[in-house]
Amino acid sequence: MTDQEHKEWLMRYLEDMERFSRERLSASADLIAKFTALAASNGVNLSTDSFEYIQTTGIVAKAQGIAKALLGPIKIERDGLLSFKEIASRFPPSTYSEGCFAGPDFILMAHPCYRRGMHPVNNWAPRFIDLFWRFDEPGVEKYIALDEDRVRIDVDGLGYFEADTWYGAPFDQDIRNIKPGIAKLRPPLDIESRAASYLFANTYCLDIKWSESDGIKSFQALEIKTEDIRIEIGGQHYFPARYLHAEFDIAANCFRHFDGAIQLFTNEEYLHRRDSDFNMTLKNPAHIKARSSKVFKINGPLKTASWVEFCCHFYTANPLTFEYFSGEYPRHVTESLERIRSNAAQHTNGPA
Repeated sequence: MTDQEHKEWLMRYLEDMERFSRERLSASADLIAKFTALAASNGVNLSTDSFEYIQTTGIVAKAQGIAKALLGPIKIERDGLLSFKEIASRFPPSTYSEGCFAGPDFILMAHPCYRRGMHPVNNWAPRFIDLFWRFDEPGVEKYIALDEDRVRIDVDGLGYFEADTWYGAPFDQDIRNIKPGIAKLRPPLDIESRAASYLFANTYCLDIKWSESDGIKSFQALEIKTEDIRIEIGGQHYFPARYLHAEFDIAANCFRHFDGAIQLFTNEEYLHRRDSDFNMTLKNPAHIKARSSKVFKINGPLKTASWVEFCCHFYTANPLTFEYFSGEYPRHVTESLERIRSNAAQHTNGPA
């Protein structure tokens, strides 16, 4: 397929999707009218432009703060998160679609950062949300960030399934023996950028830091993407980075706290931070402090195996996470790198 043929095919595809979306919204006029009245009774005014059909999600109503308005009074943690247990007591976690709390008239959804490419129109990235929804250990409290400005209204619609997954890395190291220090992992620099972006999920680097104080080991990790991964918020473009923080109780030999956030860097902040590390940002008198939004936390005893699995799936499809925990890339990445390097060598040396 030539570039022109691909362009024409893409244009036809988008036109077909737009037509199908209009048809779905038209066929759901009664449902939309009923929900519009429900939203108005909760102080949320909607118009026809407030509704959208998204193939991966369903019919969505959009308005600033609509999720919390419909959820009703609920305690908001200082970090902005909501109790998973409290939400679930009102809207049971969906049995057919992870990342959702299903009510009789609408479905609340998890924050868009958990979707592929952190984009709201995509499906959930494997498999963090699925693990988080199912995770239930004694003494553990879960907190989550919702998609505050969107709810799904076709509650009987089927979920959209994508047959894809990502595997957690094996890790049996005793956390108590990890020494304080930093690490910066990057994709191989001898690989062409397009191939590196594909194999490493558009990851520029993964920064890791361990520290220790008063019997607690603290873990920090920041995944910075390549320049082509950007999101728009309030008309401003940002470079999103996924941040993890955990506290390990040495005496109890388990994690006691674990949380994740999305940090948003401006263009200047991004260019400074991506080639720095956790220590350099603290030493710099004008150190970078990006906008940050907490998206989950777990309080209570958390086993190392569960913590590693959550880390790997929060940084979904990023082989650098796998490398950090296991000391090597996943097999499919290693095999792909070998083929790329072999082809490059043959191209350079020519036929024998």
